Amino acid sequence: MKVIKLPKMEEREILEAINSQNLCRIAFIDGDYPYIAPFQYICINNELYFHFTDYGKKKEIISKNTNVCVSIERFETDLSSYYFISMQGKLELVENTDLKTKVIFQMKNSAGSSYSENFLSAHGFDKNLGWEGFIVKNQLIYKLSQSRDPIGLKSI
Repeated sequence: MKVIKLPKMEEREILEAINSQNLCRIAFIDGDYPYIAPFQYICINNELYFHFTDYGKKKEIISKNTNVCVSIERFETDLSSYYFISMQGKLELVENTDLKTKVIFQMKNSAGSSYSENFLSAHGFDKNLGWEGFIVKNQLIYKLSQSRDPIGLKSI
């Protein structure tokens, strides 16, 4: 049997794909086993940013180990068209107030046009406040830093 390898995505294709999506999965290192969770992200100047609540398992894990793997994919249900991007790096807490504010507003605008207000309650926010309730100063914003070159594979 002949093995057919999936073609690699070019850097331009990877950047276009990352900028066209806003949900990903992050794999954390939790002792002997990975822990994977979905995240909203925003890409600013080719860097990925994520919001965290100040509680829960993910917060506990990154207090011990900031190494992660981020996965972004898109596919048609019949798999006629798809791609998969994997990026490894470290999560770094964003301390700069201006950058945090920019990230939060871009996330709000991106998600507010794509998701119902149920998205808010699933992420620890009061959905009765609407998307304006997403704009809170105590959000934890992390960025993917020290990342290795992304790997992107696509359908033929």
